[in-house]
Amino acid sequence: MKKGIHPDNYRPVIFKDMSNGDMFLSRSTAKSNETEMFEGQEYPLIKIEISSTSHPFYTGKAKLVDTAGRVDKFMNRWAVMKNKK
Repeated sequence: MKKGIHPDNYRPVIFKDMSNGDMFLSRSTAKSNETEMFEGQEYPLIKIEISSTSHPFYTGKAKLVDTAGRVDKFMNRWAVMKNKK
């Protein structure tokens, strides 16, 4: 890797998949106010909604974890429209 091409705040960061709790260590410049212990050391923590460990394309499962509740919102709207008829 060439010297001097990365910003000064390019450091090891933990990315945590909030849908299944898996964590992995990578390098990033993303800002974080939280920290967490990983393999005996404390690192900044970045929370993500979905990663390769939970995405259906990588896992081979057809089920998608809906953390935002979009399916529920659609079903509620559909029920209201269905009852109006």
